[in-house]
Amino acid sequence: MDVGGGRKAYDDINITPMLDLAYVLLVIFILMATASVQGVKVDLPKASSAKSLVQPKIVAITVNNQGQIFMDAFPVTISDLETRLRNAKATNPDVPIVLKGDQASQYGKIMEVLDLCRQLELNKVGLVTGKPTAS
Repeated sequence: MDVGGGRKAYDDINITPMLDLAYVLLVIFILMATASVQGVKVDLPKASSAKSLVQPKIVAITVNNQGQIFMDAFPVTISDLETRLRNAKATNPDVPIVLKGDQASQYGKIMEVLDLCRQLELNKVGLVTGKPTAS
């Protein structure tokens, strides 16, 4: 009794559609890689009022457990920190500040730094915390 109805099973796989797709993708990738903006080199004029596209530098302030203050890993006093923050604000009024305090540090020193930032009207101040450890 012939159950298959006279049909033969396919012994080979037709890979032609897969190769067609691979060639099309290869052509697309080649075109996209060479389609970068080439242009002609010119000497651009300088404009003092042009807005800079450079991202602002983040100022990192750290207070360790002895109450020492560091600005970008350099030890500073509170008056030196004020001078440096004024200079940073002069170059960029919206300078972002990150404040890191040791959990055993003196709370008064951290509040002193936060108060200084408020007096200088630096509004982009963030406090850094760590992730809790899994128990």
